[in-house]
Amino acid sequence: MWRKLAGRKAECCAPHPNVDSRSADYCAVKPYIIFNPRAGAATDRKTVLSQLGQLNPTALRITRKAGDAEKWARAALRTKCNYIVVAGGDGTLNGVVNGLGTEAKNVRLGIVPLGTGNDFARTLGLPSSIEQNVDILHSAKTKRIDLVRVKSKRVRYFVNVSAGGFSGVVGGKMTPKIKRTWGPLAYMRGAVAALSQLHSYHTQILLDDDEQLSAELYNVVVANGRFVAGGLPIAPDANPSDGFLEVVLIPKLCAAEIALLAAEVVLGKHLSSKATIFRRAKKVSVRSRPGMCFNVDGELVGNAPAVFQILPRALNFVVKR
Repeated sequence: MWRKLAGRKAECCAPHPNVDSRSADYCAVKPYIIFNPRAGAATDRKTVLSQLGQLNPTALRITRKAGDAEKWARAALRTKCNYIVVAGGDGTLNGVVNGLGTEAKNVRLGIVPLGTGNDFARTLGLPSSIEQNVDILHSAKTKRIDLVRVKSKRVRYFVNVSAGGFSGVVGGKMTPKIKRTWGPLAYMRGAVAALSQLHSYHTQILLDDDEQLSAELYNVVVANGRFVAGGLPIAPDANPSDGFLEVVLIPKLCAAEIALLAAEVVLGKHLSSKATIFRRAKKVSVRSRPGMCFNVDGELVGNAPAVFQILPRALNFVVKR
């Protein structure tokens, strides 16, 4: 059954002006599912598909290579789908968000967190159990969430966190196996692997076209969500619905200070540390020498210069009651 459903053309519903609200609501809770079978928690594909089937989807699309999540999200928009469920990890969610871009205001977006990190699902307070998430998705209670646009050599969107500099290098060292084994400590494990590449960046930061900072930095973190690396609270007070970005800057430090700061990051205590610079802004421009490499929700996207802009309440996520 699932093979046929996954392969056929989507028959997604959109409310018609002449359809009563009960029919429209019923249509809205029949989602278009985008499923990544290579996500960390999707080891038993048959069982996962059976559980997703409880959502009675209008279509199920399976990602097989990079770019597929984005492609299927655009396809869902073309069929005027008003409810999309992402069954995968943060990378799959990022692909769907980029497929939707700024055209998703009238689309409900749900998550079945199947990745090794599931950091944005953690920010939303979603459970890890597929069954519990299916119940949440049936209720279809929504909350408006901010979207972030980053413009460098190309334009990308994200909902969780972008990190540049040493964090970008560390992210490249954190394989799915390391994430599964080390959990929130995977960041420290990746940092150890990346120490040989540690260097500072002469960086200029412009906040809201107003405040300008210049410093030798190891890291620039621009956050909408709270967590990275499978639960590391990089921006512990972030609220993805408040219209602001959390900006965490890590200046050049000695080895002992780096070790202490790493421990504070794991505990979520680093924002009160004298070793960090913390700001909140709606727009963040970054220039550096050399050009620091940025990742967005764990996906490498390019080098500085980069401009981050908050797009308030641009997405409509399904959340717990």
